[in-house]
Amino acid sequence: MTTTGSVSPRRADTRRNHERILAAAAGSLASSDEVSFNAIAKKAGVGVGTVYRHFPTPEALILAVYQREVQHLVDVVPSLLENHTPEQAFRTWTTEHLAHYMMTKRGLANALRAATPSRGELPPNAYEALVGAIATLLKANVDAGTVRADLDPETVLRGLGGLLYLDRSADWKNQTACLTDLLWRGMCDRSN
Repeated sequence: MTTTGSVSPRRADTRRNHERILAAAAGSLASSDEVSFNAIAKKAGVGVGTVYRHFPTPEALILAVYQREVQHLVDVVPSLLENHTPEQAFRTWTTEHLAHYMMTKRGLANALRAATPSRGELPPNAYEALVGAIATLLKANVDAGTVRADLDPETVLRGLGGLLYLDRSADWKNQTACLTDLLWRGMCDRSN
């Protein structure tokens, strides 16, 4: 039997399980830096053996969650720019995607420190990927005339670093919108 060009049901199921495990782990790491394979398996709706098959160690799972979160922040930018004005794409990216990542990152950062005692083991391109995502959003806004052309993406990322202090149990969406508004006013093209 040939399956040219198609994905076997088993492979598709494996990919779905992999993604469900990562999503469950990301949710767990948003509130704690502890990794419980049993709790993650239950939340993902898979057996604990399935979690271990995909991620043989907590360190492997933590690094995969980190890479998944960063990749999502990069991957979502083109569709935001396609479906929104450049300003709204920046605001949506910040309030609906980056804020969630920052809240997750708090628990994830502690878990990463515990999982990777040597800084060299961390994914080296995460910071560059975030700067690249911001650079893309800024370029679209510069081209639209909504922000100054002299903005440095790294400076904007540092300004958004305040999102690390969001409290998931408080009104974090409003806090994110307020920080975004403050930053946006500083980024605006003053010639308009």
